[in-house]
Amino acid sequence: MALFCINRYGGDEEQREDGAEAENRARVLLERLQQQARARQLKKQEEAQPEQDGGERAGAEPSGGKRKRNRESEERPRAQARGKLEQKQQPRGSSEERAGSEEAAGGSTPSKRKKENRRKSKVPQERTGTDSEEDTKQQENRSNFKSSKRKKRDEETEAAETRKKEDSERAEGNQSTKDEPSVAASEEEAKPPPSSLVVLGDYDKKPVQKVQPFLPQWLAQPKLVQKRIKDNLVPVGDVPGIHPRLLKKLQMNGIESFFPVQAEVIPAILQSASNGYLMGRGGYRPKDICVSAPTGSGKTLSFVIPIVQVLLDRVVCQVRALVVLPTKELAQQVSKVFNIYTDGTGLKVVLITGQKSFAKEQEMLVQKKVTGYCSLADVIVATPGRLTDHINQTPGFSLTQLRFLIVDEADRMIDDMHQNCLNQIVKAAFQVENGSGSNMLFQRTQPGPITAASSCYPQIPLQKLLFSATLTQDPEKLQQLNLFQPRLFTSVYSEKKTLGEGTETEQDTKYTLPEGLSQCYVPCDLNSKPLLLLHFMLTMKFSRVLCFTNSREASHRLFLLVQAFGRVTVAEFSSRLSPNERQRTMKEFEQGKIQLLISTDATARGIDIKGVNYVINYDAPQFIRTYIHRVGRTARAGEAGVAFSLVLRIQERKFLRMLKDAGIRDVKKHPVKGNSLKPLVQQYEEALCKLEKTVKNERAQKRA
Repeated sequence: MALFCINRYGGDEEQREDGAEAENRARVLLERLQQQARARQLKKQEEAQPEQDGGERAGAEPSGGKRKRNRESEERPRAQARGKLEQKQQPRGSSEERAGSEEAAGGSTPSKRKKENRRKSKVPQERTGTDSEEDTKQQENRSNFKSSKRKKRDEETEAAETRKKEDSERAEGNQSTKDEPSVAASEEEAKPPPSSLVVLGDYDKKPVQKVQPFLPQWLAQPKLVQKRIKDNLVPVGDVPGIHPRLLKKLQMNGIESFFPVQAEVIPAILQSASNGYLMGRGGYRPKDICVSAPTGSGKTLSFVIPIVQVLLDRVVCQVRALVVLPTKELAQQVSKVFNIYTDGTGLKVVLITGQKSFAKEQEMLVQKKVTGYCSLADVIVATPGRLTDHINQTPGFSLTQLRFLIVDEADRMIDDMHQNCLNQIVKAAFQVENGSGSNMLFQRTQPGPITAASSCYPQIPLQKLLFSATLTQDPEKLQQLNLFQPRLFTSVYSEKKTLGEGTETEQDTKYTLPEGLSQCYVPCDLNSKPLLLLHFMLTMKFSRVLCFTNSREASHRLFLLVQAFGRVTVAEFSSRLSPNERQRTMKEFEQGKIQLLISTDATARGIDIKGVNYVINYDAPQFIRTYIHRVGRTARAGEAGVAFSLVLRIQERKFLRMLKDAGIRDVKKHPVKGNSLKPLVQQYEEALCKLEKTVKNERAQKRA
């Protein structure tokens, strides 16, 4: 303990330097204690006054005792302050004495040691006494501080209450005089005052403007074609420039009037070749043409008629026109139309789709003579894959005299990565042939800037004609085709519709559908979809129905299920069948021998199937273009047709949003009650058992 006391109170030089500050603090404490003592004396005097007024016990002794007590209370704080100063000085002296005693000789007497121990024991006792006094003083100061805070709070609350009372009195006085101004004043008081703080990130909501795409002029200002076919038919004789031989052909086929697309596009193509197919109008390169029109609007005839008319005067057989189509069935359909109008003209049309062997197709295209190879085709209708094979592998096959390049279903040709095929066609068309003579006169090179040297030799121009019901509006994709000053003929434009109150609204549409088409969707569950199809066929007596699925496996299973159910003549159409089987089923369906044709998207694009009354989307399409091409198989050439879509309840919101984004809003909801499906359940369960057996047998046959 002695060492602790020495180190704490007397051993540090820093404490000596802080002695002056300690004295100042002691003086402040003395003044505070004196004030507290005076306050206590005043309280005691106030309490003692009524006792003195009572009178009888007042005397000299009590008064003398009180004076002594007052003197003692005044002397106590003075004595405590003196004691503190002495305590701060005593440790220093004791430490000096102890240091001197330790430096002295070790032969100290025991009496001296006893005295030193007594002094050391007195020091901690004095320190403990002073510490306890300091603690009591700190507690008193804290209590005084808390009491002062409470007093301030009480004063503030009292002031607030007085203000409220004054405001209420004023409000009552104002109400007695004027009621309306008082209401306004109360509302103003209820509103908080405007703050001067600026809220970061706060902004007023503004209506978001739609971003208008910047399109080239030919896309932004196209040639508009009427949508309504029946109301805008043009007689064949009113279209200028058609050859009389072709007019007879049209009359023989029962065509007395042109559709709006045909009436606009046929004169445009004929005008670009008015000086013959060897040169463009005025010696310039003709403009390319793009056509976007709904399904069944007559796009095929709009390029067949002018091409046949331009090639009527040809002398040497060369490949002048090339039609590229995505599917074999569509290529067969287009080749049939060409054969009808080239019959008796001497023009030769060759179909290249891979249905025949490669050697037979080579014999149809090229013939080898003593002077070299000569072409046997004026018009070629082909699919992309087979065409590229002949460009690379067939000797003597040349496209250097190609005048028209027709790309039907152009959007699919771009999206399905057939762009390489188109590039190869253009490269083959401008390929330099080895040889000399008269052929060098019309040798053409890649088009470039017009100069004096390039204009010295006439060149056969290559004109591109693009057709589609869902032609893309993306300039980046269209730029890949390297179109030359293109012209766009489109029936996709916004129409003004009058509402019930007489207001007109513009309805923006990205795609157009046939005029006579009515659209419905049926919300359903996955298990009830086959029952709904049978309900349409048996209960509602649908006939000549084209049903679409998303895969060939789904179409095959649905075909087996309906076949096992019975009572419906059904057939399937997919890549599982050979080309000959496809042709046979298509003929039987057109003849009415088949009531229900279950197909994949192989028949969705471009194929003109006569007499389709209903289209059923058994599987909801994932893309809007697929939907448009599917439902476009009915209501063709201005006729009426109905399209049903079986949509799962999970897909309903997405399906409707897809149609809304495309501008298709006239789709009706057609729910089917479960009671109407109950008569079919028992026979349907038996058909499921049969289906299971047939699927097992087919798997066993594949393994074998």
